[in-house]
Order: sequence, then structure tokens, then C-alpha cells
Amino acid sequence: MKLFLNLLLLFSVIAVQASSQKAGFDKSAFYNAMASDDMKEINRQLAIVSTATFTDKEAFEGALLMKKAGLVAKAKEKLNLFNAGRAKLEASIKKNTGNSEFAFLRLIIQEHAPKMVKYNSNIESDSLLIQTNFKNLSPVVQQAINDYSKKSSVLKSLRP
Repeated sequence: MKLFLNLLLLFSVIAVQASSQKAGFDKSAFYNAMASDDMKEINRQLAIVSTATFTDKEAFEGALLMKKAGLVAKAKEKLNLFNAGRAKLEASIKKNTGNSEFAFLRLIIQEHAPKMVKYNSNIESDSLLIQTNFKNLSPVVQQAINDYSKKSSVLKSLRP
């Protein structure tokens, strides 16, 4: 009986840890980190996303890597982070064509990417997709888009 209770307790702890990994990803905190220039917060969100177990986490990880690339000092590290993030985000977009949230992540990066990385060819199409599907997005993503539109040159029509 004691062995059974110990096993039950062990499986309960494992189940709670597994569910907390999924629950550990908070989109609101993610979008706050994306809006900031706080390296500590970007790294914290990267750690959360990289250990979480949810589908399409690569898109979020890719966006964070590219955001981080804009904050590091060394040129080689900037380029390596940007390219790694770009590969993850683009792969997610390719798997989920028409995903408005992923288009929003790409738009955030493309509007601020240096011209030398040539990452700006989808700004108009992403903007259109976001505007067309805005009402179908979760309230957290809608709020992030509304907040971002105040600084965006292409999402003007979504400004409150």
C-alpha cells in the first residue's frame, strides 16, 4: 500500500511538472518581452519557450532570437542569432500558411530589421493578413497588435 501511494505521488508530481511546462508559456509575457529592449526578459522568455512543450513553439522562439539579435553587441553574434531565429520563424510560417499570429511576429521583426539582412519582403502581405483576420485572433494577440500598431508604419488602420 505504501509503495502504491509513493508511486501515485511520484506520477502526480511528474504530471504537474509536465502541465506546468505547457502552462509556463504566457503569451502576454511573451509579447511584453517582444515590446521591450530588456535582454534579461528576452532570455527569460527564451528559456521558457525552449523548454515548453506546445506545438509551433519554434515561431515564438525564432521571434525571440531575432529580437535578441538586435540587442547584442557583437556583429557575428547578431547575425548568427538573427539567422537562427529567421529559420525557425520561416519554417513555422511555411507549415502554417495563413497563420495571422505568425505573420504578426514576422511583421514586428521585418519592420525593424536592418536593410542589410534583406528581411522585409513580406511586410505588406503580413499587414494585410493581420488586418483581415484581426477579429479571429485571441484577445491577448489582439492587444499586442493594438499596442504595436501605435509604433507601426504599416498597421495604422488598426490604431484605436
